Amino acid sequence: MVKKELILRSPVRIFEKSIHGGLKAGETGIIASQSGVGKTSVLVQIALDKLLQEKKVIHVSFNQHSDYVLAWYEDIFDEFTKKKNLENAKDVRDEAVKNRVLLNFNQDGITGDQILRSLKALIVDGGVGAEAIIIDGFDFYRSDRERFEKVKEFARELGLEIWYSCTVKGKEPHYDKKNIPLVINGYADLVDVIIVLEPKPDHIELSVPKDRNTVNTEHMGLRLDPKTLLILEG
Repeated sequence: MVKKELILRSPVRIFEKSIHGGLKAGETGIIASQSGVGKTSVLVQIALDKLLQEKKVIHVSFNQHSDYVLAWYEDIFDEFTKKKNLENAKDVRDEAVKNRVLLNFNQDGITGDQILRSLKALIVDGGVGAEAIIIDGFDFYRSDRERFEKVKEFARELGLEIWYSCTVKGKEPHYDKKNIPLVINGYADLVDVIIVLEPKPDHIELSVPKDRNTVNTEHMGLRLDPKTLLILEG
């Protein structure tokens, strides 16, 4: 299989179709679940799909060192390309990662405004020209509406799509009756797409409790393989 076919046959195409074509410029999305269910894997697969299309991506991590993030990309790419028998896989990977920037922040040592200024300087002054930002490990229990409003404004100003992971913590319930994470209850209206990962006996199910102005609990017709954490159909 050549790269073009890999992109066309990617399960990310079905993922995007399930949310009306995926995030658009200026929109924000959240992948939510308890810890260790597969949020990072989904974010990396979204990012890799964009990188394969020669789009630029900034991956921000709050809880993992760059070496661990790199390992996620390597492992997911290897697992996916093995299944698809991609030609010249190493060359394709090397070309794709040229468009990726990895950043680490400590939520204790920097404010939200400082992070946004750093990202803007990188994108505008640094010439990165990213189209998407992946934010993994951000603690939503330490956020609020004002902070997320600034992120939303930032996404609109620079024409970015921004995907977050959101770890739900503590005792149940983690979600409201509409399956919206309770931790973002004060500003869920600012989030365009919310996807929840639900562990099942033999797979991890993806559901969409919010897709823009539509609130429901429909499943995406997708699941994660519990061993590889790859997005699969069915």
